[in-house]
Amino acid sequence: MLNDLPKMERPREKLIFQGARSLSNAELIAILISSGSREGSALSLAESILELEHGSLSKLSDYAPEEFKRLKGIGNAKSCSLVAAMELGRRISATPRESKLCVKDNITVGKLFLDELRYMNKEVVKIAMLDSHRQLIAVADISVGGLSDASAHPREIFAPAIKKGAAAIILAHNHPSGDATPSEGDLSVTRKIAESGRILGIELLDHIIVGDGYVESLFGKCPSIFRP
Repeated sequence: MLNDLPKMERPREKLIFQGARSLSNAELIAILISSGSREGSALSLAESILELEHGSLSKLSDYAPEEFKRLKGIGNAKSCSLVAAMELGRRISATPRESKLCVKDNITVGKLFLDELRYMNKEVVKIAMLDSHRQLIAVADISVGGLSDASAHPREIFAPAIKKGAAAIILAHNHPSGDATPSEGDLSVTRKIAESGRILGIELLDHIIVGDGYVESLFGKCPSIFRP
């Protein structure tokens, strides 16, 4: 039984700590079917499923629930889970990847944040996370309340970027007054974040301040302050 295996060798724990790619096909199927039968564990039942087509997932992807149910230990719930997973895989492979926004200049960056932040009545801090080709991975909310707040500490800013595997970030926040002129606090925090990024290997490409209908780029105004 799976409980007899060392904890880190059980499929679910292995997936959590080592990632899905570390699992064999049988281990992935064992997670899908969740439990085994009186004759054996979920892993041994998963191996029996693979043996139906000599390990060929492409052939198993054409199975109907009734075909999986020929195996002892496979009922409606397990067979439907298998067919659903196969269908999801088919749909993913047939769906083209979404084109990513490529951040080429400050105008592109400003458009990411302007419409959303210009009317906020509180300071909101956000980051755009980019890959090594300067393509947008995602945008994350960091804090509400301003850059001087503890919630805008570098560890909070870089945590989502590390999780997403970003190569670079662009920081943005708004000035509810509508005046996007950077304050001394903005400059100070930006220096700290730029230095933290250099240590982490995640470049701070820019810091955008959103005012009423326009944006200011700190790196565009005074790049030598933030880059070594």
